Amino acid sequence: MSQTPSTNRQMTLAARPFGAPTDEHFALVDTDVPTPSNGQVLLRTLYLSVDPYMRGRMNDAESYADPVPLGGVMVGGTVSKVQISKNDDFKEGDWVLSFAGWQDYALSDGTGLIKLDPARMPPSYALGVMGMPGFTAYMGLMDIGQPKAGETLVVAAATGAVGSMVAQIGKLQGCRVVGIAGGEEKCRYALDTLKLDACIDHKSEHFAAELAEACPAGIDIYFENVGGKVFDAVMPLLNTRARIPLCGLISQYNRTELPQGPDRLSQLAGLLLVKRITMRGFIIMDDYGHRYPEFAQQMGQWLAEGKITYKEQRVEGLEQAPQALIDVLEGKNFGKVVVEVAKD
Repeated sequence: MSQTPSTNRQMTLAARPFGAPTDEHFALVDTDVPTPSNGQVLLRTLYLSVDPYMRGRMNDAESYADPVPLGGVMVGGTVSKVQISKNDDFKEGDWVLSFAGWQDYALSDGTGLIKLDPARMPPSYALGVMGMPGFTAYMGLMDIGQPKAGETLVVAAATGAVGSMVAQIGKLQGCRVVGIAGGEEKCRYALDTLKLDACIDHKSEHFAAELAEACPAGIDIYFENVGGKVFDAVMPLLNTRARIPLCGLISQYNRTELPQGPDRLSQLAGLLLVKRITMRGFIIMDDYGHRYPEFAQQMGQWLAEGKITYKEQRVEGLEQAPQALIDVLEGKNFGKVVVEVAKD
């Protein structure tokens, strides 16, 4: 069913997954289109962002944000158009970046809405290169990673929404950039299109040895998106005073128990101490929201100058959002995943 002016389709959380989510954990329900009151706008969703963090919101566990309640609309960044306005700051037809979630329509009092100019760039870019993924890449690398020309930067998930931006920003800062990706096609894209110095396939039987060979001078910055065996291979290669921006651990999101094998926590703690390594987690809007204009100005300039390549994977239809998230968690995506909820 396509978007209509009379029905608000909502993708809700039907059950909490134990392990990997499946279609049965979501439910598509029809509700009435809400009516805006004075000071409000009615938003119509055109594009929906799909991101790994959404898996954590499906759990009923303490985190940096509240979980989605059972029966509640799945959360997510959206690009919307103002359908009806009773707010003097917005007019009908305005494009805005919002957080309306997995649904066709939503009300807003204007708080947090960012106006978009579709004449400058495709509006969906606000969910990727100019949005949370690009912002995460920029601040994580520049503020925590503090790249210097000649250093070796290793980027996990190097062809993903965040990793591909980190890798290219690293090259712009003069770093030697080694990407890690899953499969020959992604590694070839990293080399030929993103212009990385090397890219290692984490599916390779000799992954750890190949990574070590690609980093003869060790690793000065490791941008962490993955965890698991990837971090195991990175750890012995870290240089003294290396920096690790900790953005995500996608390999762990669907786990139901701790991984088998020896406890490596003491080994990691000892390494951090002896080599004076900085490892810092961050939540982009909580920690850096006030610096978004700085990022937007610089990334906008790089895009205008053709210095940044951006790959967007479009999925059509709100009903396809659950599978899109499942694919992202399994590493089947290629670039930034955006659900096209409706045509403009």
